[in-house]
Amino acid sequence: MEWHYTQTNPSEQLAQLHFFTMKKRQPEGEVIFRITVKEYAAPPPGQRLRFFAEADKLVNQKTAALLPSGWGDSMWEALDGCLRLIHEFPFEGDDRT
Repeated sequence: MEWHYTQTNPSEQLAQLHFFTMKKRQPEGEVIFRITVKEYAAPPPGQRLRFFAEADKLVNQKTAALLPSGWGDSMWEALDGCLRLIHEFPFEGDDRT
């Protein structure tokens, strides 16, 4: 689709949203993460990449809380960066299934 050609002003940061979920299994139970990937029509100011993925929950809350995210040249690269952080750090909150 050619939706990105409809952006006339790059400062508007037009983006298409893509949604994913993943279930992280931990000894204390399962945690479901929702990941939103923004596909920008043009890279945001200060960025050269068009895809940004961000999870809906923090990880590593008891040490140094971190919101998993990732940038990439493709949707899959951004999603992979976000998933790696979810896998690398424990979820230590109360939002388990």
